[in-house]
Amino acid sequence: MSENKPILVTGSAGFIGFHLASRLLREGQFIVGLDDLNSYYDTTLKQARLAQLQNHPNFKFIRQDIADDKEMEAIFQKHSFGIVLHMAAQVGVRYSLTNPRAYIHSNIRGFMNILECCRHTRVRHLIYASSSSVYGANRKIPFSVCDPVPHPVSLYGATKRANELMAYSYADTYGLFSTGLRFFTVYGPWGRPDMALFLFTKAILEGKPIDVFNYGRMQRDFTYIDDIVEGVLRIIDAVPKKVAVSGEEMSDSADKSIPYRLYNLGYGKPVELNRIIEMLEDCLDRKTEKRMLALQPGDMQSTYADMADFRNEFNFQPEIQIEDGVRKFVTWFRSYYKI
Repeated sequence: MSENKPILVTGSAGFIGFHLASRLLREGQFIVGLDDLNSYYDTTLKQARLAQLQNHPNFKFIRQDIADDKEMEAIFQKHSFGIVLHMAAQVGVRYSLTNPRAYIHSNIRGFMNILECCRHTRVRHLIYASSSSVYGANRKIPFSVCDPVPHPVSLYGATKRANELMAYSYADTYGLFSTGLRFFTVYGPWGRPDMALFLFTKAILEGKPIDVFNYGRMQRDFTYIDDIVEGVLRIIDAVPKKVAVSGEEMSDSADKSIPYRLYNLGYGKPVELNRIIEMLEDCLDRKTEKRMLALQPGDMQSTYADMADFRNEFNFQPEIQIEDGVRKFVTWFRSYYKI
């Protein structure tokens, strides 16, 4: 990160983008944050995150929809970014069942604009958010980036897999240096209100029952936000040079110089949803009524990251254990909502 160029963080008012921008600002980087501030969830929280960033003199905010190709081209031409951290996306598995076009708009058309703009302005390294949702109906545990992923069970997961393939094609055809990160159930302070940890905490404090899908037997590889941010920072200067291709990837590409990388970024230890509820009840010193429900369409029964590649290449292992992470989240929640 020694070059004297601004870093673009898309989705900077979102959960992961906000924390990435905050960390980079603390390290002395100049950050251009981009977000459309859409109303998928409470924009008050997004504005509050943004206000934190705007207190810093090295932060510039641009409100922009990434699917607007002309405006995106103008932004890239004006700022000449060296690094692009693309965290903006339409998120949420269940929302994709009722609003599929939002995912094509942001995750396909928007990502296409990111690729085109990075290509034409010779961005040194594009790092983009993929998701554990790409594994879908895979039964091999833990999930490895070497595994074929032909069965996403949600449109959200399908669009994230499409992003990986699009980035691969741009790396192969145009030499665009890119790294995709499959994030696993990120949680922590300033988290998303549509995620289970947030929903459960809010309901328990309000004395309301909680909906527990798959009867609480779902397992998730919960990964604390600080570990995610540290993982992203480890790879910023690790510009990819070659890709080893296996599984469903093009077998004749193994010996070609393709500047493309794909990694899992998770804690590497799945936790059952029932256990998370127990932790929250302990932290909040309250019991809750549980409405036990079947698995919803689009939901995965379990996620579990094989972190071997990332750990070996970057000497990195997530540190925040789930008990500590849940406690930190609850402390933030009480403080933010003045409870």
